[in-house]
Amino acid sequence: MEIDQSILVVGGSGFLGSSFVKKALNHGYSVDIISKNKIALKQSDVNYIVADISDKSTLNESIRKKKYDYVVNFGGYIDHSDLDHGGQEVLEAHFLGVKNLTEFFKNSNLRGFIQIGSSDEYGSNASPIKESDRELPFSIYSFAKVAATKFLQTLYITENFPVVIVRPFLIYGPGQKRNRFLPYVIDNCLNDNSFKATNGEQIRDFCYIDDFLEALFLCIKKSFFSGEVLNIASGQPRTIKSVINQIVQYAGGGNPQFGKLDYRVGENIELYANIKKAELILDWTPKINFEDGLIRTISWYKEND
Repeated sequence: MEIDQSILVVGGSGFLGSSFVKKALNHGYSVDIISKNKIALKQSDVNYIVADISDKSTLNESIRKKKYDYVVNFGGYIDHSDLDHGGQEVLEAHFLGVKNLTEFFKNSNLRGFIQIGSSDEYGSNASPIKESDRELPFSIYSFAKVAATKFLQTLYITENFPVVIVRPFLIYGPGQKRNRFLPYVIDNCLNDNSFKATNGEQIRDFCYIDDFLEALFLCIKKSFFSGEVLNIASGQPRTIKSVINQIVQYAGGGNPQFGKLDYRVGENIELYANIKKAELILDWTPKINFEDGLIRTISWYKEND
């Protein structure tokens, strides 16, 4: 299927970004990826741009001759460092980078800007969390995400900048870095290792990557760029301990040492989403149940050990 539309994917080398790029190419979009670091493995049908979005002059120079229909911003990284120990860089990546991107595109003919936010923006709010709940940032990272959200919403109100802020909860699937929670547990279980874990009382919401990507493309298809926030999640909460035990069962090994790790300071023990807004507006529902998604993910890591 050929679509005469182009997408700039910011941060297209990570798990979410690279998965989106593959799907966009399958849909027929032309794709440029902008990344701070050089990408070792490149696809021949993608144009790669090396630039730091927090550096305004370098960013503008790298894309000044380009025209895009959509921008999807996966830029930045999850880092809960405090301000004096890396937090300044986090703030620049997640807020200044967004400001620079919008300054470049707000007077163009951009059809839509998808900002990938974070469930951490909600902080200690009681679950199930709705988009209307007030943000309660608890780290420089979550503050930077909230600041970007409010900035983009203000641009929509004052200048009709076409944007939607998508807040994923825990997205998982094949190809995620092994230092993330599920891959870490899967890797240890496949190798029948003992490994440290918290008591596992946290309640979380895991959404399979394909369901998450479908929601993003529905935002484009339905032109939903009205400055609003959308939770994208499974809507099916489960405890971390039950998830670890399921992985042990499906992987056929592993010895989790529950209680050997402390909870993160400020961690919300119950963090899961109300997804009724996305279901209503996008006509979207998650299709992959957790058990099927987990089996697919474990199989991938087993084959790519």
